[in-house]
Amino acid sequence: MKDNQTEPKRVFQTAAWMWGVFLVLLYLIDLIIYKGNPGKPVTIYYLVNFIPAIIFFSLTFVKVQRKIDSTLVIVKILVISLAPMLTNSLFDLKMPQAPLSNVEGMILRQLPILLIALVLVAWHFNFVVLVAYVLIMGTLDVLISSSTFRLSDPRLIVFLYTILIRTVSFLVVGIFINQLVSLLRSQQDSLKTANANIRHYASTLETLTISRERNRISRELHDTVIHSLSGLAVQLETTKAYLDIDIQTARNLLDQALDSIRFGLTETRRALRALRASPLEDLGLLEAIRQASKSAAQRANLILTLDLPERLPNLPPDVEQCIFRITQEAIENIVHHANAKYFAIMIQLKDTELLLQIRDDGMGFRTNTCTPEGHFGISGMKERAALAGGTLSIESELTAGTTVSFRTKGIEK
Repeated sequence: MKDNQTEPKRVFQTAAWMWGVFLVLLYLIDLIIYKGNPGKPVTIYYLVNFIPAIIFFSLTFVKVQRKIDSTLVIVKILVISLAPMLTNSLFDLKMPQAPLSNVEGMILRQLPILLIALVLVAWHFNFVVLVAYVLIMGTLDVLISSSTFRLSDPRLIVFLYTILIRTVSFLVVGIFINQLVSLLRSQQDSLKTANANIRHYASTLETLTISRERNRISRELHDTVIHSLSGLAVQLETTKAYLDIDIQTARNLLDQALDSIRFGLTETRRALRALRASPLEDLGLLEAIRQASKSAAQRANLILTLDLPERLPNLPPDVEQCIFRITQEAIENIVHHANAKYFAIMIQLKDTELLLQIRDDGMGFRTNTCTPEGHFGISGMKERAALAGGTLSIESELTAGTTVSFRTKGIEK
């Protein structure tokens, strides 16, 4: 028996209902054949047939432990397989003369029930057991039923020939059903594995999304709150030093500290609005870049040059988000750190490659030095580029400005 494939009870219950319905329909056919007066042998025939059917039906509702369930399955299959053959051998040619009372007719009477049994075996057991079942049942039918014939009886030849045809037919049908069931179970196993993988991927994606969102928040705030507070701390320390030496200078420094606080609050509110808003969904990538760059140029009094295409092909959402966030991060770096007078943003499409470039004429930095601790802008851009399947390069020299380039391939026009 196939491991871990216990047959659902409803399959056997369906088989029981089919057995009962078949006997009722067959009885109605006999009523028509015998013109409403089937006689005592026919009535006894159906009473005897209904007894194993009722036993089988009752067994389908029995609740047992899993380790006993396999034995019960075998018992149920034996009941539905042997009952028709034993019943037919008791009533062979003893029924009133009618189209279904000869040798062939008696075999036809049991055929639908044996087909149900065949389906149960093909569904529940493997190929070897199925073939053995069909051959054993054919042999038993010959041994049980042919005992009523004399060897010279011409009916024996008809009977054996009919059993042979039925056995071959059962083998063909049973093997076909067994192969279909095996394929179905294989597909179910594959589906379970796929569902488990999907759940795992969904969980991983959720964790990754949360991690990326945390990183995004840290990147958005590191140049607002942290920058403002660190600058404010320096100003207050200087104010404290001048407090006992030059009160007027201390007041001027205090005014500057207040201005820094107000500027920091404004920048923090702007960053929080950017976190909550979704400019890509509202404006689209190109318009979101235009607005972000123009707003930054206005705030920092910078000269801006935009070289953007009229339209972009349909980009994956993660690529669009990556392009916008890298642009946003680069702009904020220019505003807060570069001490630049000019910056330019360019997007070019060539074949299936997209190039994003942000240049400034600021103070620049040494790219071979490590990023200072607590500053996540550059590392954040590199993380975004890698997650979107692109590459990020940064070219910069002291007093020669900085160029941030992001490339991604596989863009469909």
